[in-house]
Amino acid sequence: MSARVDVDRLQRDLEVIVGPRRVSVRAVDLDTYARDMWPRLLLAYREGRNDGPRPYAIVWPEHVREVISIVKLARQHRIPIVPYGGGSGVCGGAVPLRGGITIDTKRMQAFRSVHSDELVCDVEAGLSGERFERELARRGYTFGHFPSSIYCSTVGGWLATRAAGQLSTKYGKVEDRVAGLSVVTGRGELIETDGPNRALRGPSWNQLLVGSEGTLGLITSARLRVSPAPQLRVFRGFEVDDVAAGVEAIRRILQKGLRPAVVRLYDELDTLINSFGHHEDGPAKEVRGPLPPVTTGALPAWPEPEAPKDDGVVARLLDFARGKGTRQTAMNAALGRSSIVNKVFGTVAEKIARRGCRLIIGLEGARIRTEVEAALIFHELETLGARDKGEDPGWAWLKHRYHVSYRMSPMFRDGAFVDTMEVASSWERLMDLYHSVRTAIGRHAVVMAHFSHAYADGCSIYFTFAGTAPDATSAERLYDTIWRDGMEATTRVGATISHHHGVGLLKAPYMAGEHREAMAIFEAAKASFDPDGIFNPGKMGLRERDREAPP
Repeated sequence: MSARVDVDRLQRDLEVIVGPRRVSVRAVDLDTYARDMWPRLLLAYREGRNDGPRPYAIVWPEHVREVISIVKLARQHRIPIVPYGGGSGVCGGAVPLRGGITIDTKRMQAFRSVHSDELVCDVEAGLSGERFERELARRGYTFGHFPSSIYCSTVGGWLATRAAGQLSTKYGKVEDRVAGLSVVTGRGELIETDGPNRALRGPSWNQLLVGSEGTLGLITSARLRVSPAPQLRVFRGFEVDDVAAGVEAIRRILQKGLRPAVVRLYDELDTLINSFGHHEDGPAKEVRGPLPPVTTGALPAWPEPEAPKDDGVVARLLDFARGKGTRQTAMNAALGRSSIVNKVFGTVAEKIARRGCRLIIGLEGARIRTEVEAALIFHELETLGARDKGEDPGWAWLKHRYHVSYRMSPMFRDGAFVDTMEVASSWERLMDLYHSVRTAIGRHAVVMAHFSHAYADGCSIYFTFAGTAPDATSAERLYDTIWRDGMEATTRVGATISHHHGVGLLKAPYMAGEHREAMAIFEAAKASFDPDGIFNPGKMGLRERDREAPP
C-alpha cells in the first residue's frame, strides 16, 4: 500500500465522483469512523486515548456507479478501502488499519420490491435492519432476522458477517436467506450472482461472498428470501435440571423435525441473573397467544421493547456475593478474583434458583401449524422432565430481548469491561465446548453462558464475560488473554470460532487454526477478486499484499 497519500488531492478526486457534501475529512468524522463497537477499542477510549489508525476520508455513495468509480480511484493509487455499514460490529472489522477510504453505505438504502410469486425481495445494502423489517411488515412479510443490533446494523453488514437473528432456528442465518448479491470487487467490477441459472449448475457464489467481511468487495444490494407474516406467536418458559438436560431436550426436539423460532437455554448463573427484575414466573396459560389471525396481509407487530435500563444486575450480584462495599468497589474487587467468584456464583445460583436452568421456547407462523407444533414441543419437553412455567417468562424475554447490548456501557463506565464470545459445534461436541471454554475464560473473568441458535446438527453457545484491571494497558492485556484462551479451547474441541459475530481483527489469528488448508481457497479468491489487496486489509486472517499499482 502507498505510504504517502495526498489527502487534499484525494478529497478533490472523491468530490468529483460524489460531490463535496458526501465527502468528509473532518477530524470528528475520521475519529468516529476509526472504530466499530469492538470492546477492546472502548478500553482505550475510556482512558482518553485516541491514537489508533484513522481513515484518510469518509465517502457516502448513493449509486453503484459511484462505488465503482471510488474503487477504481483507490486501485489506481493503491489506497485501502474499508466498507462501513452501521458500525455495530464487535470484532474490529471496520477499523482502518492502513488508513484509506471508508465507504459508508447508509445512503444506499432503497427497498426496491417484493416478488410474491418467488417470495424474494430486492434491497440495497445500506438499509437499516429495523427499517427493512418494517418495510416488509407493511407488505405482509417478514425476513425473520432480529439480531440485538437490529436498530443500528444494516442489511449489508448482516451479509458481510453471516449474522444470525434471534429467530434463526426457524428462519436460518442470513446466509440461508440469500438468493443473490450485487458486489463491487477490488477490480472495480460489478458482479451479480442472481440469475435464471443460479440453482441449476456450478458453485454458489453467494456463499463465497457472504461472510467475507469486505475483504473481497463491497456488497451494494441483495435479493433475499422472505416469509409470510406470522398469524400467531407462542412463547413459553420451562425449567430443566441442568445444562446437560436442557441441551439434550433441545437436540431431541430439533431432530424430530420440530422448528421453534426461539430457543434459549441459560446456564445456572445466567438463569439467576435473568431472574432478577423482569423474568417473573406466572401460572401456565393456554398455548394460544394473544395475536389475532392475519386478515389484511399486515404483520401483527412485535411488542415494542422497553427502553433499556441500567438495572445493575451484575453489579448487585457481585455486591451480594461479597456482602459489602459500594457497587463499583465491590465489582472491581470481585472481578479481580474471577475464578473464586465463578465458584461462588455457581453455588449461589444453585441455592437461589433451586431449579436448575431456564429454557425459553418461542414459535411463530401460520396459526394451525404453530399451535400443533407448540403442543408437540411442549409435550416433548414435559416428557423429558422439563417443568412448564407458563407464558410469562417467554413474553418477558421478548419484551427485554435487546437489553443486554445496552448493559455494557455502565460496566465500562465503572472501570470493568464486558464482552461476548459466540462459538458453535455439533451436538456431540457441544458439552465439551461449553466446559472447555467456560474453564478457559473463568480463570480470568466472571463468565456465564446461554445456548441459542440451535439447529438439527448443532448449536451455538453465547458466553458473556466481565473482568477488570488497574489500568487500560493491563485491561487490554487481560482482554487479549481471555480471547486467546477461549479461541484455543474452541479450536481444540473442533468447534467454530464464530457463529455470527464475524472475524474482523479480533479472531483473525485463529482462522488458520480452524480452516487449515482451506485458507488457500480464500487466499486464491482474494487474489482474484482483489488483486491489489485494497479491500479491508488485515482482516479475516488473510495475508496482506503489497503490489505495484496497476498500469
